[in-house]
Amino acid sequence: MIGKEQGLSTLLSINNYYYRRGGAEVVFLEQNRLFEEIGWKIVPFAMRHEKNLPSEWADYFVDEIEFGEDYNFMQKALRAQKVAYSFEARRKISQLLDATNPHVAHAHNIYHHLSPSFLGVLKKRGIPTVMTVHDLKLACPAYKMLAHDGICERCKDGAIWNVARQRCIKDSFTLSSVVLAETVLHRLLGSYANGIDRFVVPSRFCLEKLVEWGWPRERFTYIPNFVDLEQLRPCHAPGKSYVFMGRLTAEKGVATFVRAVAAAGVRGWIVGTGPEEQKLRALAESNGANIQFLGYQQGTKLFRILSAARALVLPSELYENAPVSIMEAYALERPVIGADIGGIPELIRENETGAMFPSGDHLALADKLRQFDAMSQTQIHTMGKAGRVWMENEFTARHYLARLLALYQDMGVAV
Repeated sequence: MIGKEQGLSTLLSINNYYYRRGGAEVVFLEQNRLFEEIGWKIVPFAMRHEKNLPSEWADYFVDEIEFGEDYNFMQKALRAQKVAYSFEARRKISQLLDATNPHVAHAHNIYHHLSPSFLGVLKKRGIPTVMTVHDLKLACPAYKMLAHDGICERCKDGAIWNVARQRCIKDSFTLSSVVLAETVLHRLLGSYANGIDRFVVPSRFCLEKLVEWGWPRERFTYIPNFVDLEQLRPCHAPGKSYVFMGRLTAEKGVATFVRAVAAAGVRGWIVGTGPEEQKLRALAESNGANIQFLGYQQGTKLFRILSAARALVLPSELYENAPVSIMEAYALERPVIGADIGGIPELIRENETGAMFPSGDHLALADKLRQFDAMSQTQIHTMGKAGRVWMENEFTARHYLARLLALYQDMGVAV
């Protein structure tokens, strides 16, 4: 057994996925790395997946559950049950706790795959438990506060049946009904309310939205995300292309970006894949947009593309929380043009590190692109440099680690 008996500080780090999949996984994996660097033992708990990083604790991971494939009726029924309540996750985490005895547990995204079913086990064992809130799942059953007609807060004040009525999960009444059942069950059980000691929120927008929906303010601690400035350094002069990086879905506003690039007569790059890709390619062609689709990129190649761009564009049309990509752009001394929605405005200093435009307004975005295109290289560099200085002053790994350790200590964890 490792952990308390050996005098090691041990962190049980929990997330659905154990590979670099999205923004939540970036924070989850980078947090693990930070704690390893200061001598902590990291014990991950996740779902099995072919892309997972290697781990000595992989035998304790739960079986994979995905929703994008065709399954027979029995397989679908079993998956529906696991979405609502995973007995396997309870069993596996109990075995993992027997083997590791951690000082503190820190969860990230756990719903719909691991499920919150195991939180009661942590509570029963007396393990202090923190959860980073990467989206709005604590309020919205579908976690995005987004419906077919745009931003949606229909489930406020307990009207959560709207998740099924609006078919919020993959436009499926069945899947949406499963998520409705999951939400009702865990609210009745108090899985999040009683199983989590403190919630970490990386944006003030997210904190205020959850308080607005009825969560007690004292349950939350604002700890912004971070980037490793040692790993991310500028390596190119500002280029001429404006880059979007992310999943190609409607709510990410990529169509708005395509139309704006066409209207402004500038060059654009789209980095990522997703269900809207073919529609976006057709839209770019029909509008005469000068856009290159660069596909899925990661690691060094991704950051080289970002570093070679003129600016990062975030045209989101949903409540973003705290996009790590903005911080990555600043670390590489690139300004950011972002939609004025969710937590994005917290990370842009207007005309100092970037600019904002009304979400969904492609003509307003086109105006911003023209303005940036008319700027000198020196002006673009000055904006990008201001972003990096901001990161150095407030959003480094050192800042993040100190804030998180202070929270753990406040919860009675010996750090």
